[in-house]
Amino acid sequence: MSALLEVAGLEVAYGHIEAVRGISFEVHAGEIRTLVGANGAGKSTTLLALSGLVRARAGSIRFDGEELLRLKSHQIVDRGLVQVAEGRAILTTLSVKENLELGAYRRQDRIGIASDLEKVLTLFPLLHERIDTMAGNLSGGEQQMLAIGRALLARPRLLLLDEPSMGLAPLVVQGIFRTLGEINHDGLTIFLVEQNVRQALKIAQYGYVLETGRIVLADSGRRLLDEPKVLEAYLGG
Repeated sequence: MSALLEVAGLEVAYGHIEAVRGISFEVHAGEIRTLVGANGAGKSTTLLALSGLVRARAGSIRFDGEELLRLKSHQIVDRGLVQVAEGRAILTTLSVKENLELGAYRRQDRIGIASDLEKVLTLFPLLHERIDTMAGNLSGGEQQMLAIGRALLARPRLLLLDEPSMGLAPLVVQGIFRTLGEINHDGLTIFLVEQNVRQALKIAQYGYVLETGRIVLADSGRRLLDEPKVLEAYLGG
């Protein structure tokens, strides 16, 4: 089966600092795959390169067979690669509804937008209850729901998530990951970057472990949870 996303030999540097050092991985349609590792390993930089927000020094990023490296970030979104940024990046002075509608700003199909908005509000009932609330007044968990919902309004073919559990209470994190599982069950492909290694590997069919810009392990999520190196380094085992 051919991959929806194929990354080969990806290198990203900030000046003389090599953040990503020649990594290769792929994501197949309908999967959840995850890239896990400690803070500073290069996970977020990898996602920024996929989204065209930082430029790769070398390598290839192919999405559905098309090379993305020369495309601008808005063109990549148009192809169906949509990222939920670390820290959520919602617009705090706009309402929940206005933030969600921004996700569809490049779409013209009003009926489809209305239908997708209804789906998001069904997926996140708390957002439905707070539809006219200023986004800055939401809790951290609600803001993360809003960020995911906004991305879904762009109708992604591949959803990129950067640290969705960051700063959230464990119970809220469980709810967010449960919802990601539901979205994936409905057919959306997800590539997840996480420091919460246990949660990420539980939900992912396949995972990659990143250390100082290099992938050092790759296997099914279940097997990585039992991998001694992962247990020792990330799961307190």
